[in-house]
Formats: sequence, structure tokens, C-alpha cells
Amino acid sequence: MSDFKPLVFSGVQPTGNLHLGNYLGAIRKFVALQENNDCIYCVVDLHAITNQLVHEDMPNQIRSIAAAFIASGIDPKKHIVFNQSAVPQHAELAWIFNCVARIGWMERMTQFKDKTGGKNAEQASLGLLAYPSLMAADILVYRATHVPVGDDQKQHLELARDIAMKFNVDFEQHIARTSYGIDITVGEQPVHAYFPMVEPLIGGPAPRVMSLRDGTKKMSKSDASDLSRVNLMDDAETISKKIRKAKTDPDALPSETDGLKGRAEAENLVGIYAALSDKTKQQVLDEFGGQQFSVFKPALVDLAVNVLSPITQEMRQLMDDTSHIDAILRDGGERARARAEVTMKEVREIIGFLQ
Repeated sequence: MSDFKPLVFSGVQPTGNLHLGNYLGAIRKFVALQENNDCIYCVVDLHAITNQLVHEDMPNQIRSIAAAFIASGIDPKKHIVFNQSAVPQHAELAWIFNCVARIGWMERMTQFKDKTGGKNAEQASLGLLAYPSLMAADILVYRATHVPVGDDQKQHLELARDIAMKFNVDFEQHIARTSYGIDITVGEQPVHAYFPMVEPLIGGPAPRVMSLRDGTKKMSKSDASDLSRVNLMDDAETISKKIRKAKTDPDALPSETDGLKGRAEAENLVGIYAALSDKTKQQVLDEFGGQQFSVFKPALVDLAVNVLSPITQEMRQLMDDTSHIDAILRDGGERARARAEVTMKEVREIIGFLQ
């Protein structure tokens, strides 16, 4: 795989307000990766309709994700920022991958089971079942080599590798007749491959930020309580209220990280502080160990406001004049289409479609 040109790809769905978990677990990582990598960052609006077909304000939801990318520090001139539906090659390759992948592979995806509740699978959209195939196409239409993902998406990335491998093996002789393939070894098997075996980039400062109301549940846009999350568009007063009301326990903070075990809410708040301050949890406890939450929470409020307020302010400015965001997305879409079409012309030739 090392012979494939390194490229980072990732995307975020335009489904409601972005929150602190999205920022620390994904967007901050995107910003860091752009320093030493060629990056493509996508607002995955096609994915947004797999579970909810009708959205009240899809255009501004798309813009808000792009605004968060830009406000957080992603450079759309050096890299590519675009919305998925502007590049039809995503859907074209997804159909081919639908024919490569097996139904059993899709049915084993835990997120499909979680979203359908198991018993309601027959009522789910076909798009929801095939969601991982489209995700594979998103990545591989650019022949991306690395994808920053959370733990909940790791299984989908493994499926993308399976799809790429099956395509490479099924069409190996066809690929060999072109100049597009690269000799790689997967395990001990030599393969003349067209698609790379994409690698996950898991981890980061806070890969899993939990709810402020329940430290055992992931912070989520879909949580009924707005107090469960800090939204990137929240003002300083709202951030302060949410953190001060965050669920905790009556004990003081421990001096060692082992003391956080079994204290989900305490561990979550310490983890958030660590991520926002670029420190380890132990470094945070070195400073606040033995202190009550009445001391720690105000310090966390000040830190969160200092980090997030500049992002919030720029997001508001960008959303007040959407022409700039629209121009960035148009430019990104044009550049992404050009790259994606190179891949699709070669894939069509490999398969044998007339062009």
C-alpha cells in the first residue's frame, strides 16, 4: 500500500448542530492532519438521507458543517472541502461496490442493527443497509489511503477494505492489462491492486466525548436534552450553564487516573479538559486532584469558552454571509469531481464499460 500516494479522506453528516464531541473527536484531528498530508474533507449529504429522507433545511445544514471546518482551521485552498452530492462519481462507484459487496456483509454491520433495532430491519431504507458501500466509495473514489474515524466507524472501514480487496482480486487480470495497478501484498497474498487497503486513523485528543448528562452515553446531536452537549454555535453563557449543570458525583477529583475508574462523569469532564488544553488526563489531575467539582467546573468553563468562542464567532460570520461558504463548496466540488473522474474512467475501463 505504501506505493499508493498518501491521501486522507473523511466526512461529516449534515444532521443537526455540531457539538464538542464532533470537534474534539473529528474536526480537530482533521486540522492537525492537514499539516503534513493531502486531505479531502466532505460534507456527506447523501449519507444524511439514508435514515431521514426529508430535512427541513438541508442547504444550511451543509453550510454549517463547512463553516465549522473553515472556522476550526481547515484550509480549503490547500485542501478540498466540498459536499458529497456535488460529485456524482460517489454514487456511481457506490453502485459498482453494491455489486461487489455481499448482502451478508451489510447485514452484519452493527450500526445497521443499532439503527433498526433488529426487529425493524425490513422497514429500513435500502440506502441505510447499503450505507457502508457508499462510505467505501467516498474513500476509494479518490484512492485515499488513510481515514480518521471513531471506534464506531471502524467496522465500516474494515468493510471498505474487504470491498477493495474483492474488487482487486475479481478484476486482477483486467487491472493487469492496464497501467493503473500497483503490486501490493495483503497478508501473504500478492495482489496487482487498483484500490489501496485503506488504513484507519483512530485516536486523538478525545476520540469519544460523552454526554454531560450521562457519562456512559456518547455525546450526540440526537439526544433529546440540549444540556447533554455543548454545541459549536453555543454562546459563552450557554456553555457555562451546560458545564455547570453537567452531572458529576460528590467526591473530589482523584490524584491518579486509576481513581477515575467507575466514575464515568468525572472521567468525561477530565477528558474534555485534557483535550481542550492539549494535556493528558494525568496532567489535569496533577493540577486539580483533591479539588471539588465546584472548583474544577469553573476552570473548565473558562477553558471551553476560550477555545470555542473564536470558532463560534467565525462560524456565525460565515453563516451570515453564505456566499463565501457556497463559493468554497463550489470550488471544492469542481476539484473533487476532477479527481474522482480520473478514478471512474479507469474503473470503467477495468470493468469493460464502453465510454
